[in-house]
Amino acid sequence: MDGGNRRAAGWTRRAILPALGLAAGACATGPALGQVLPRGLQLPPLPASWNSVERVPLWPGAVPGTGFQAQPLPAGFPDILIRNVARPEIRVFPPPAGVPSNGLSLLLLPGGAYSWVSILNEGIEVAARFGAMGYTTFVLVYRLPGEGWEQRADVSLADARRAVQVIRLDAARRQLRPDGIMAVGFSAGGHLAASLASGYGNRVFPAVDALDDSDARPAAVAAIYPVISLSPDLGHHDSTANLLGANPTAEQIARHSPALHVTADTPPMFLAHALDDPAVKPENTLVMMRAMTAAQRPVEVHMFEKGGHAFGAGRANQPNKAWPDLFHAWAQTQLS
Repeated sequence: MDGGNRRAAGWTRRAILPALGLAAGACATGPALGQVLPRGLQLPPLPASWNSVERVPLWPGAVPGTGFQAQPLPAGFPDILIRNVARPEIRVFPPPAGVPSNGLSLLLLPGGAYSWVSILNEGIEVAARFGAMGYTTFVLVYRLPGEGWEQRADVSLADARRAVQVIRLDAARRQLRPDGIMAVGFSAGGHLAASLASGYGNRVFPAVDALDDSDARPAAVAAIYPVISLSPDLGHHDSTANLLGANPTAEQIARHSPALHVTADTPPMFLAHALDDPAVKPENTLVMMRAMTAAQRPVEVHMFEKGGHAFGAGRANQPNKAWPDLFHAWAQTQLS
């Protein structure tokens, strides 16, 4: 399944955002989706594998946090974009038959401006690419801040922390290295990955069980075309508005800008961005790079001339398609 061919037909998250009416947390309740999509734009179907793989809820009972309210969706809302997440979970993609496991795990954090979770191009397709290398991947369906949660800015990070803890708890059963769990995030999911890197030790809700107090540190983190700064001059407006709400304070912006919280304990980071990204300024990646180098933490950076935004596992016939291989080579040096 080649995501590059699909994008050549015109499908990108940015192409469908106006039709969905979901910028900055808005909810589309108007005409059916097919009536408002750009002419000739065909959305790819959800692969059957999504509903056939193992599903693991992050908490066995009630989730921490209150206030969830399901949001109305337009008719025909694409099933490759997930909204209304009341119970976060991970979906498990082991290496395909015939490919031996390398014992390493990737927690995938898809993007979507904190308005949805883009499970195809930044989940399923990335899982397939890394599965061919022997990785076991876990796609996180995380809670979205604008869906009524009282502590809106904390729920996604709470889910990412818990996902690392759940993967580590099950590592022996899955024959995976407990010290080989890495997180890979994209766009707003890249912000979540960077927030996990700098804030893995911050339990944002009271513990539900003993697992909530266990180690949530990933061995390494990759942030691909990430939102890093939430400042108005550099950040991504919709991601900031969805995460923090309208008119956030300077203190809120600083608290949730992960480059400001890098320490000597921050995991090694791999960063990749396209210079022609029209949605998230490439300077976001440079801000994180500078914070890592200032803290004398390992960091690898790849800036591609072309690729735009939301290129997922990479676009066909473009150099950005090499980033998974570059990450794999880099990860071997960090985990050896």
